[in-house]
Amino acid sequence: MTNARIAANARIALVTGANQGLGFALVEGLAARMARDDLVLLTGRDAHRVAEAVARVDASAATVSRVEGRVLDVTDARAVRELAAELGARHGGVDIVVSNASAMLTPDRSQSEQADAFIDVANGGAHAVLRSFGPVLRPGGRLIVVASSLGTLGHLDARLHALFDGSSLDEVEAAVESWRAAVHAGTERELGWPQWINVPSKVAQVAAVRAVAAERRDADLARGTLVAAVCPGLVDTPLSRPWFTDFSQAQTPAQAAVAILDLLLREKADPAQYGELVRFGEVLPWHAGRPPRHQEQLLNS
Repeated sequence: MTNARIAANARIALVTGANQGLGFALVEGLAARMARDDLVLLTGRDAHRVAEAVARVDASAATVSRVEGRVLDVTDARAVRELAAELGARHGGVDIVVSNASAMLTPDRSQSEQADAFIDVANGGAHAVLRSFGPVLRPGGRLIVVASSLGTLGHLDARLHALFDGSSLDEVEAAVESWRAAVHAGTERELGWPQWINVPSKVAQVAAVRAVAAERRDADLARGTLVAAVCPGLVDTPLSRPWFTDFSQAQTPAQAAVAILDLLLREKADPAQYGELVRFGEVLPWHAGRPPRHQEQLLNS
């Protein structure tokens, strides 16, 4: 980050996994809709791709606010913690944080082979962001984890619900590690875990948000602060292409970003959305859903 001064009333936004896809679209939208003195931090693991993405946003005629790149590997909890501490010390905190980083998952390789990288980014990264950026979130801020409608509890076997329902963040992390161990041991299916690792990962993401929100709720609601998970809907990207057959209702990343940007930039947070999974402005009931079948069939075909 440069040492350029930021106005006292300027807002600061940060997006993880922002080199491409939805993360990049969110940075583009924030840079277009925030004020000239505001700062948007575009983060990713690869320095070259971060720089290239920042250059693309800077070159857009729609860009208004400042945009800076920052190399951040969300699987490195220490790096996440140090960046949050830096923003807290230098700027007094941050106003908008979006945990969006994800890893590729394909049906043509075993789920156990891909589990560590996928879980480390999607779940470990979300946990690190929630733990480190929650304490430096300014009053009226937004702390958001991008998840999926698959993140509601009903998408898991009923035997697993107690692991995530009303759990603390420590308990969610322990459940994730227990599940990871079962995947590697080949015992996940007999324990009730689905073969497609995306489902438990998404449920755990939402459970982590709910755990943090439960601890902060009263203070955050009094200050107009929002902690929530969001589902962008089906987005046509290389990440989703292998898993779905009907893309007739799919959105581009820019289209999918609109509802999330509205939530991030709305002047007043909706208390009904606090700690919940939100899709297109509507809260998805935590206990809703049923285990998906199509993707399980792909893995057994």
